[in-house]
Amino acid sequence: MGVVSRFLTNPSKQHWQAVKWILRYLKGTSHYCLCFGQDETTLEGFTDADMAGDMDTRKSTTGYLYTFAGATVSRVSRLQRIVAFSTTEVEYIAATEACKEMLWMQRFLREIGIKQDKYVLYCDSQSAIHLAKNPAFHSKTKHIDLRYHWIRCVLEEKQ
Repeated sequence: MGVVSRFLTNPSKQHWQAVKWILRYLKGTSHYCLCFGQDETTLEGFTDADMAGDMDTRKSTTGYLYTFAGATVSRVSRLQRIVAFSTTEVEYIAATEACKEMLWMQRFLREIGIKQDKYVLYCDSQSAIHLAKNPAFHSKTKHIDLRYHWIRCVLEEKQ
């Protein structure tokens, strides 16, 4: 859906075929639904990104998913705003965007009376995790926009 939606202003025959395939898939899976209560009522997040996946702009795609009580409650897949220079930067940006969503969901759960001791966001990039936890200056990452270094403050405050 994400790739097809990029061509809404000027779709080709291939895009129309992809849309028809998506609609057939949705019709065939319309009986599926979210089922809560099968697991513990915990919020978990998972994040990942690709490097320069869009062949036209060379922008990367951020993806993250949140589950609560075993069911997916939030999912995002979108192009990043900037062209990144490394896989570390791509994953770091994805983790920051996912962290913003986690904090919003954390506040929402508190408002409806659900408290959780620990919130976990899984990231498969050790270099991005290290960059987020280590606020020291790195010459190779000085170009990363300040809006993405926000995740460091969140980690320091143990949110």
